[in-house]
Order: sequence, then structure tokens, then C-alpha cells
Amino acid sequence: MTAGKNYDPYDFANRRHIGPSPAEITEMLDVLDVPTLHALIDETVPSAIRQATRIDFGVSLSERRALDKLRATAKKNHLLTSLIGQGYHGTTMPPAIQRNIFENPAWYTAYSPYQPEISQGRLEALLNFQTMVVDLTGLEVANASLLDEATAAAEAMAMARRVAKATSNTFFVDSACLPQTIAVVRTRAEPLGWNVVVGDPFKDMGDTPIFGALFQYPGVNGDCHDFTPLINRLHAHGAIAAVAADPLALTLLKPPGEMGADIAIGSMQRFGMPMGYGGPHAAYIATRDAYKRSLPGRLVGVSVDARGNRAYRLALQTREQHIRREKATSNICTSQVLLAVIASMYAVFHGPRGLKAIASRVHRDAVRLAEGLESRGFKVSPAFFFDTITVEVGPYQGLIMKNAVDNGINLRKVAGNRIGITVDERTRPDIIEAVWRAFGCYDLQYSEDWPAPRLSPDLIRTSEYLTHPVFHMNRAESEMTRYMRRLADRDLALDRAMIPLGSCTMKLNATAEMLPISWPEFAEMHPFVPPEQAEGYRELIDDLSAKLCQITGYDAISMQPNSGAQGEFSGLLAIRAFHKSRGEGHRNVCLIPASAHGTNPASAQMCGMTVVVVASDREGNIDIADFRSKAQLHAAKLAGCMITYPSTHGVFEESVREICDITHYNGGQVYLDGANLNALVGIARPGDVGADVGHINLHKTFCIPHGGGGPGMGPIGVKSHLIPFLPTHPEIDGNGHTVSAAPYGSASILPISWSYCLLMGGRGLTQATRVAILNANYIAKRLENAYPILYKGVSGRVAHECIIDVRPITDATGITVDDIAKRLIDCGFHAPTMSWPVAGTLMIEPTESETKAELDRFCDAMLGIREEIRAIEEGRMDRLNNALKNAPHTVADLIEKWSRPYPRQAACFPAGSFRVDKYWPPVNRVDNVYGDRNLACTCPPVESYVTKDEALLTETAIGSP
Repeated sequence: MTAGKNYDPYDFANRRHIGPSPAEITEMLDVLDVPTLHALIDETVPSAIRQATRIDFGVSLSERRALDKLRATAKKNHLLTSLIGQGYHGTTMPPAIQRNIFENPAWYTAYSPYQPEISQGRLEALLNFQTMVVDLTGLEVANASLLDEATAAAEAMAMARRVAKATSNTFFVDSACLPQTIAVVRTRAEPLGWNVVVGDPFKDMGDTPIFGALFQYPGVNGDCHDFTPLINRLHAHGAIAAVAADPLALTLLKPPGEMGADIAIGSMQRFGMPMGYGGPHAAYIATRDAYKRSLPGRLVGVSVDARGNRAYRLALQTREQHIRREKATSNICTSQVLLAVIASMYAVFHGPRGLKAIASRVHRDAVRLAEGLESRGFKVSPAFFFDTITVEVGPYQGLIMKNAVDNGINLRKVAGNRIGITVDERTRPDIIEAVWRAFGCYDLQYSEDWPAPRLSPDLIRTSEYLTHPVFHMNRAESEMTRYMRRLADRDLALDRAMIPLGSCTMKLNATAEMLPISWPEFAEMHPFVPPEQAEGYRELIDDLSAKLCQITGYDAISMQPNSGAQGEFSGLLAIRAFHKSRGEGHRNVCLIPASAHGTNPASAQMCGMTVVVVASDREGNIDIADFRSKAQLHAAKLAGCMITYPSTHGVFEESVREICDITHYNGGQVYLDGANLNALVGIARPGDVGADVGHINLHKTFCIPHGGGGPGMGPIGVKSHLIPFLPTHPEIDGNGHTVSAAPYGSASILPISWSYCLLMGGRGLTQATRVAILNANYIAKRLENAYPILYKGVSGRVAHECIIDVRPITDATGITVDDIAKRLIDCGFHAPTMSWPVAGTLMIEPTESETKAELDRFCDAMLGIREEIRAIEEGRMDRLNNALKNAPHTVADLIEKWSRPYPRQAACFPAGSFRVDKYWPPVNRVDNVYGDRNLACTCPPVESYVTKDEALLTETAIGSP
């Protein structure tokens, strides 16, 4: 067998994304007893769905040529200083944070912290984030971030509806809220039958029955109000008060919690993250302790490990969508971890005094700007403000806006012949003078004299914040760098080892693909600049959209959804709008397989749909008879179905076309979840199979890194008949549904996926799919005699992932998937996906990026674990006191007096582990029950930072001669 049969020389020009070499591919095929990769695909993928033509969008580029193309595209963005505000501000990311976190694969290639023992660094940083938010807002509990400020506002509304005593279905929104926030809140409310009223809360709220209200602080035009009287009135009627607050302003202004607010939300973008043409940015949400169990998203809590030492974990996990499913009030199953970490490090880096100094400088510059304009006769409002002023300009609005652009400045057009100006951390004297020139004030010069502040005396903050010692570290960069390094060393990310998570596609995030997101032309652009200033972004988005259409068979793409869950929500809204346009708005039934990811039924519920669950057959496939029966039963109201392909159990189901045909015959539309697109690219297209709409996880198949749990991107593709129902945005193109704060979601990370397509070319992408399928089948083959492979296709093959069944082992020995997951940590691996889509199983997805050596190391580890289990089965090892039940083992386990019934060496250096480069988890197994019973979600007191092990070591050292 020759390598040429298994590796197209055309693709060899750039195979960094593809782990196995041509020779290794041949060896792996020999194990599978298949002559070529093409033959393996023929055995695995049903011929009825195979695409007829190759992906063809040019020759794959070298890294140098791809970066040259990205540079040329970036230069087409005309970068001005944007003082537009409206939720987006110029920032300065400290270089130490940029190099050591933002550009560090130890941080950006990690997965969500579902295995807490190997996520302690991220979890500590997120606990810092939660503590920071709690302190700034004056509330008691905060989660680990949400997708953006507008989404956080919609989540606050849903949360208010859930906890309010008021029975009204009306929600009041301050007209001073950001326009994009109002649009997303309206989108979220409409399918659920909630009424949104927008107005001046001091004039229009009155005594109308409402279940809650959202106020903006400061308002979009700069107004700063004390909402205490309004909040008291809401509470008197059993309603909930939410405040959207600027966190930098909260270093100077009275926090929402002190006004009596129940919920506070906002964006942490100005804590070190560039605007990025809209994202990604971490939003925050905080609430009172009484409502903590209704808080959406993820919550980091403090617990203990098996030794009683402090350990962090995700808390209250029963709230997640995979538990509540169609009863969930939110489909948020992720957060913006990398961005939240950066925001928390920004606060650690500057400390409370530094943050207050930045805020004070911003405010002083806003006052200087206002005073200069007032000195030349312009009327400036409001009387009290933080960073934003509004100037009345009469008929000269257009002229001044043009003058500003000519002076390198973008300002904000405001209704009523006014102009809005928002200064920020990057505002310098020359920028203020350029604004003055735009208004015709050529003689004004910047003065270093401190103007009198224009903060309302009643709103000046007097309470302390960021009092925990972590925010008072030594400000030396050496100390900061070491702190970030210590946290990174407590985690396990893709830069250390394979992360074989089924359905999550943890593949290579090539360095060359990551470089452009730091370039100023992409990073520092405001999302609401005039279109002619963003020609580079437009070219990139259009070309990436065209490539994704060719790959998927859809006719148009919307980049707006900034997560897979938001893509689901947006796609189902498109289906809903399509039916309404045809006079069939009564169609509201959605068929969803029992094995679907929990966000599927949650998204359907959020769209006002009724979820009907379809059973699976013995092979894990959708039960066609049950599907047909339920489609026919609900034909008069059938809106559509949601399916995943290949299926959630890792198989190319033969009946996918039939499922689509049944749905269409009964009047429904097909939503195809793109979670497993990594097994389709170049081989089959969802749009050809029968899907009408589906999302594309760019953070899976198209190389945007998972960032420790975020960011993500979930753009949707649609067939032509659904194009009119794609998301719109109030700043760009109208009044349809809006699902994200920015028109193109987290646009600044799109260069990653575009670079990937340029580097791979169509043939390279297809080869990657083939090798992903090869790697999964190779692992299945190596493990099948030790662990049952739960599901296979008709030819005995799996798709790009395989499920091993641990239930017989659990029945015989008491060893669970959790025990195997923790033992894999000792081997230096992240565990596969546990107990999904079937409880008691492990779903393994190696991706095409992993080399044969790493696949073999993983298989050796799994086989070694199986031998340890066999010792328990045969009575040679205790059922409760064994290496699996006690895993993971830490360095502390090496130095203690050893009394366990298995060798210390076997405990700490099992099969598959490295001797020299051994990964040591920082904690033993985390106690989840303790963490939920003793919920603590902010940084613990400083005295608790000495662990029991450290105390023991200190005592030993003191007592030593």
C-alpha cells in the first residue's frame, strides 16, 4: 500500500492541521483492514447523501501567502478613532495580559471546565471575575459571564419573569437603553407572548402592571439617574428591577445594588478587550442571593477536594439545559471564559485604585470636552454624566459628522439634530482637539488643569470594592506574569494533550490563524462605523460566507449568532417567521430526538414551540416509525424538526433523507444542528440532504478555539426561501429579529475561520474530514475488545466519534465513567464526553489534528485502565480503595505515607502518562456535593488560601533540623 493512495499530494502543501503523516495513515488503515481512505469513506458514509462535486475555492495557500492576504484585507479597513459609544469603547489591553493570556494557547485552547481538577486555573480566574462583578454592582452573586450585554438583558428579563411575584406579562424597558439591547429584548419576548414597553421610566412607567423593568446606567446619551424610587415602586407591586450598568462607571458611581436593584447586567468589554467590530466580549449578570438558583449560565463555586483542600468547580449544574431541556428558561450553555479571564486580570493588574484612576481620567476628559464646546456656545447635555455627552447642533449635524471623519474621528448621530460623543481609556489630548476642530473650534487647546467633576453628588460612590487581596497584588509585571503562569499550569489544554471530547471537536487552532485577531485593523474597529470604513471586514465576511455556503449547500449565511445556542434560536425564529408569512403562524410543534443536545429543546421552547420528543431505536438512530407517526399526528401544527447529522451517537444514519422528506411532506422545516459538521465537510452537504436551516459551530469545525469555555460563533445557513427571515440589526438593516448585540456577532474572530479555509483549500478540508473519520475508527478498533462500542453504522464503522459503553463495567465493579475520567487525568488526558448522549458511556472524538502517536498514547491509557478494572473484577483489587476511585493523584500523594493497596508508581505514572513531562493535577477529586451544599461564589478569605497540605509541609519544614 502506498502513501499516495491515502493522501492527495495536492493537500500535502499544508498538512499542519492533519496529524497523521501519509505513512501513519497507511498503518492505521492496515489496522482497519481497508485499502484506502476513499474506501473507508465509502464504507462509512451512505452513498445517497454524498455530494457530487468537490469543494473548489482555489488552491490552498501557504501560511505566508495566507497572512499576506489577511494583511491586504485588513488594510481595507479604514481605522478611525471611534467615540460612538453605545456599549463599545476604546481600551488598552496590558501587553502582559495580551501575551500571556489572549495569545497564549494554554488559555485559549482549553475546553469548558467540566473536569474541575484540570481547570483550577481558569476557575480561579473566573471566581475573581465573579468577585469583581459582585463588588462593582453591590449585589451578592454573579455568574461566570454571558455572551454580550444585549443577551444578558434578555436573560435578565427571562429571569425576572421567573422569579417575580407579579403576574403581568409586560416588561418595561428604559428608552435610554442601548438600541441593540432593546432589539434583542424584543426578539426574546415576542415568541413567549411577553409585551415589551419602551419609554422614559420617570414619565411612562406609571402604575401599569409589569413583571419587571430594565434601566440603563448611564443612559445611551449620558444621563445618570438614581433609580431607587422607581425600584421601590416596582418592589411594592411584586416586580423585579434590572439595571444595565457600565462597570467602569461603577468605580465612581453608586452601584445598582445600593439602589435596591435585583439584577445588574452589562458588558466587561472596556476592561481590556478591544471592540473587535462587535466582539467577542464578556457580559456580566449579578443578582441577589435569594435568586441565585434562577441565575442563567455558569456559576463557579468553592468546594473542597478529597483531602479537604480548597478546590473550585462549576456549581448548581442541575440548572443546565441537558437537565431541564424543554423546560429550560434559557438555552445558554456556555459563557465567554477567555474574555472574562482577561477582564478579571485587567482588574487584578490595575487594582481598585488603578481602575478608579482610569475612570476619573475618562470623566475629566469628557468634562474638558464639554467645557470647550460650551465655551463656544454649544448646548451640551446632560448636566451630570460620566463619559458621554450629547451636543445640540441644529442643521449642522451632517457637516459636523463629516468634519469629524475628516479629522479621523467617528461620532454618533442622535435624533433631534444632536451628536453623541463618548470618550474612553484611549482618548488623548490630540483626540479631544480633533473633536473641537470638527465643531469649528480651531482655537481651543487641551489643558492639563483638572476641571470640576460633573457627577451628581447623590450618585458618587462611597462604598469600597475589590477589597480581596488578589486585587492588591504587587503591581510588578514579574509578579503578574508569574500569577498568570501559575494559573495556566493548573489547567490542561490542547497545548499539552489531546482533548477527545465527543461532539466538541477540539482540533488544532493554528498559530498563523490566530495572529490576525490581534491586528489593530481587525481588533480596534467599532461595530457601528460607516460601512465604507469596514470594507476589509465586508470582504472577509462575504468571502467566508460564500465558502460556507459552498461547503454546506445553503444559499445564505448570517454571522450574527455568537454561539451555537444562539444559532439554534435564530434558525428556529426564521422557521417561525416563514410559517407566519404564509399565514400558518399556528405551526408550533417541533419534533426533537431524545438524544438531542439539551440546547435544542430549550431553543424551541424559547421560540414558543411545543417540543415533541422522538424515540431512538436499539441502534441509537431516530426511530423512523415513531418519527413518521408523530409528524402525521401533528401535521396540522408541525413547524419542523431538529436533527443532528451525523447523529449525536456518532453514526451516519441511513434514514436522514427520509426524515427530511417526512417533515416537508407534513408541512414542516428541517433544522440541522451543525455540531458534527466536522464529519461532513467535503463529503456531504446539509443543504443537499434536505436541511432548510442549521448553525455552523465555527469554534468546532472551523478552528476558532474554545477559549476555556468561550468565545464561540454559531452563524446560521439557510436555503433561499428562508433568506428574508435571517437576523437583522437596528443599526444596519431593519427591524426583524435580532439575537446579538453586534450585527456580525463576534466578528473579530472570523479571520480565524477564514484563514483556516485559505490554508486548507477545498481539498484540504475534505482530507481533514476523511482523517477525522479515520482517527475515530482507529480508536474504536483498538478499544473494541476492551470496551463495547455502543453504536456503529450498517458497515460496522463509526463516524468522527465513537461511544464506549461503561455500563457493564459499572454493574460488575462499581467503576463509573466519572472514575475513568478522573483516572485519565493521571494519564495526562482530558476525559471524553461523559454520559451523553447515553448515561454511563464515554463519547470519544479525536479529530483529524491528532497524530497517531497521541492516538496510541490515549488508547494505551484506556487499555491500561481496563486492566486495572479487570483486577477489581477478578478480586485482585479492592472495589472501593483503588487507583480509579482515588484518582486523580497529586504530588501530595507522592510524599504522604503510602498505605494504599496499589503501588505509588502505578498510581502516579499509569500507562500513557509521560515520565518527564508529567501533568500533575493541582487538586484531588473535587467534592461536588459539598460545593452545592456550601455554596460560595466569590473569592474566599485570604487565610483559606493555605491548604491543609501546605500547612503540613510548613509544619514539617519548621520542625526539620
